[in-house]
Amino acid sequence: MKERYINPYTDFGFKKLFGEEASKDLLIDFLNEVLKGEHVITDLNFRPAEQFGNSDSDRKAIFDLYCTGSNGESFIVEMQKAKINFFKDRTVFYSTFPIREQAERGEWNYSLKPVYCVAILDFEFEKMKDQTNRYLSNVKLKDQYCEVFYDKLTYVFIEMPRFNKTEKQLENHFDKWLYFLKNLPSFNEIPAILNEPVFQKGFQKAEIINYNKEELARYEESIKIYRDWKGVVDTAFMDGEVKGKIEGKIEGKIEGKIEGKIEGKIEGKIEGKIEAAQNMLSKNYPIQDIAEITGLSIEEIKKLT
Repeated sequence: MKERYINPYTDFGFKKLFGEEASKDLLIDFLNEVLKGEHVITDLNFRPAEQFGNSDSDRKAIFDLYCTGSNGESFIVEMQKAKINFFKDRTVFYSTFPIREQAERGEWNYSLKPVYCVAILDFEFEKMKDQTNRYLSNVKLKDQYCEVFYDKLTYVFIEMPRFNKTEKQLENHFDKWLYFLKNLPSFNEIPAILNEPVFQKGFQKAEIINYNKEELARYEESIKIYRDWKGVVDTAFMDGEVKGKIEGKIEGKIEGKIEGKIEGKIEGKIEGKIEAAQNMLSKNYPIQDIAEITGLSIEEIKKLT
């Protein structure tokens, strides 16, 4: 049976729920639950999602959502579809853009407004030693005594695969939000526990029958991209990790074709990484993104073209 509601993990679905002016109240409600006890948001202004460095040669960042609060605080909200290499580094790098843009010309005392980076992850961030079902991580800069050194930079990671609560197990409004996001495509009607104004609006925004032809086409394309993306990344990260030490390199290129070999001792899934890279190249993914996902260098990927 065809789904009644959109998949919020798609780019279209995520922005339909949270990235439109008409649904801004949904984003505010969700973020206030994420940051409960730490910060209260009264209003948000959407900012351009594409951010540039200080010069043309600097690398840019493209956020899913970028907002500014009524007190000048910044919010980066990301729906991360699949695990990529150096994800922590990427998140820290993205947080530097709203920090740097606060710099003022002339004399300035370096006083900064808070920056919050919220990432909803469609994968497990990393293996837990105690194998708990902890799905929310709130990260700040701390000193060696585990005391907060700087309280104006916060990273929040929500690992959706770890959230496995049933309807009867939901304890609070935050749980309801995660239950809504994780199960939205499988709902045929509004569950009784989510029958309250904010979720009623969420279901209304997510109901596919309400979309015009252009929106339906955009959603179908978004679903295709999501499935392709998940497919190539699952190939690269089969079993969750590459085992063993990879020693080798890709050599040779004649008339645009690889005629070398992968040399050295390969333990794990390097073949899967190369196959995934070739698949992504055929779908015109940016080389930098392929490098982040597969762990291959840009030079190695260029030899596969």
